[in-house]
Amino acid sequence: MHHPQPHISTPASASFAAAAAFDFKPAKRRGSYNCGRCGLPKKGHVCHLNNSTNPTSISTPTSSPSAVTVENSSSASRPPHAPPVRQSYTHLRRALSFDDIETRADSPEHDLNDSDSPYPGTDLDPDNEMVSGGLPAGCLWEVLRRLPPAGLLAAASVCKGWRETTKRLWRAAEELRLMVPPRGQLRFIGSVLKKCPSLVRLSLKMESDVDATMLACIAFSCPNLESMEISTSNTAVNRITGDELGRFVADKRCLTSLKMEGCSNLGGFVLSSSSLSTLWLSDLYSLSKMVFNCPNLKEVSLEFSRQENDTTDLTTMVDAMGRSCPRLQNIHIVSVRLSHAVVLSLTAANLRGLRMLSLVLGSEITDASVAAIASSYSKLELLDLSGSSISDSGIGMICNVLPNTLSRLLLALCPNITSSGIQFATAQLPLLELMDCGMTVCDPDSQNSPCDESGDNELPNALNNKLHLMYQKLIIKHSRLKKLSLWGCSGLDALCLNCPELNDLNLNSCKNLHPERLLLQCPSLQNVHASGCQESLIGAIKSQVSDSMASLENQFQCKRLADGSKRVRAPDCLSQEASDDKKRRKVVEQQCKVLVD
Repeated sequence: MHHPQPHISTPASASFAAAAAFDFKPAKRRGSYNCGRCGLPKKGHVCHLNNSTNPTSISTPTSSPSAVTVENSSSASRPPHAPPVRQSYTHLRRALSFDDIETRADSPEHDLNDSDSPYPGTDLDPDNEMVSGGLPAGCLWEVLRRLPPAGLLAAASVCKGWRETTKRLWRAAEELRLMVPPRGQLRFIGSVLKKCPSLVRLSLKMESDVDATMLACIAFSCPNLESMEISTSNTAVNRITGDELGRFVADKRCLTSLKMEGCSNLGGFVLSSSSLSTLWLSDLYSLSKMVFNCPNLKEVSLEFSRQENDTTDLTTMVDAMGRSCPRLQNIHIVSVRLSHAVVLSLTAANLRGLRMLSLVLGSEITDASVAAIASSYSKLELLDLSGSSISDSGIGMICNVLPNTLSRLLLALCPNITSSGIQFATAQLPLLELMDCGMTVCDPDSQNSPCDESGDNELPNALNNKLHLMYQKLIIKHSRLKKLSLWGCSGLDALCLNCPELNDLNLNSCKNLHPERLLLQCPSLQNVHASGCQESLIGAIKSQVSDSMASLENQFQCKRLADGSKRVRAPDCLSQEASDDKKRRKVVEQQCKVLVD
């Protein structure tokens, strides 16, 4: 009688089943486009894995042979796939530039078949591949990448080949500068930013209002944004509040630079960012609070509106900023509420890395403020105290403390400064390259003459002598000065400059400067601004500039004739080397321009 036996697999039967499973071949189907070992596309691909690798795992001695056999069969039926190898890109992605930069732009979305190609998305040699019209793909790439965004959008409508090239250009863009039209601004900016997944620098010129919706669109479309600049036209209004700006800065972990105009509706803000290093905000007005939690902030520019009813507490703001931003190097503050107390709060912060300090329109900043600045920050390279009430004594303190570091000094709109202080500064600051003394040496009666209005043209002799003594002369001799601004110095009647490196001179509205008392010994001059000056003075400037250029051209070697009777200029082939010929061409190209309008 046959009795049913329990099903027990023996080692022999188990081995037979494993062998059958290993030899089993599924039905032939359409081949995969990817490699079975590394997962990369097969086209043009050489697998980096060893072809002789045994798909089965190594068995280890155990007490159950059947278990070992089943493990081998399972590993054989499903061979493990190695993870795809990350491609190493040797070329950085270039910006969608309007300037002449390097000629290749790599896309972040490389096809794995041609990851080493400088022109992403092209299977063939760009010089051999032709697009519509017989133009090589490489040539089309170089032409289209120089177009502005509007031109690039129009080029995408030409044909399929151009559209594909523009898509690769948009994907490769890291920098974008746009002028946003007044209508449909949100849809326009959203459609453009969607094309640039790798964008890191964005600059917008707004002709329409800016609000939180625009910020949200930028935050969503540009996850890796590092620099953002928003400027507004005269008709546009920035409606972004302080809370909305604070949330945007906190969400953008990669943001390092933020520049924004028209910030009159902020009301107050709290900025917290560990990556932000540059912050420019303009048109600020009556801020209730300003909190900076930015330990890596190095440059800050805060321009307040020039309204007298501004209620911003600058002393508290500067004190908090100095304590929370210890790495500050450049500070620029423009406000009519700047005072000596604000300067004391700034000096108490003890910012050791401070190199540039600009406190503009602070009429309550005096020589005592200069003494506090000089005692706390002795390594300043730029100092701007335009619109302050400092005098020649303050200039003396600056020269005594900063002779070895200061290269730019701006003291425009300082009515207590005389020509003696300006001469002393240029004599005591050997590294000075830029100096602005506009509206310092002024004639107070040059704009209003009540005697002419009343019809009485006769002035007392004493008053005539007083006005005559009011005019001053200025003599500057400096070997490194490159830019000098004396705009609006109507109190000057004599000027003598001996500056071989000076290339830009501003004499706008120097109405009382006499032509016969003008001496310009500046062979490197390129621009002279003379708007609002007398016609005779403009003629004297042009004459002296042309004489200076002629003297430079006549510096070449001259030789006598054979009989020694006359000195003539030697031919270039005899007297000048190649370097002298280059110098001659450079002198001819750098003609000085006298700008009147």
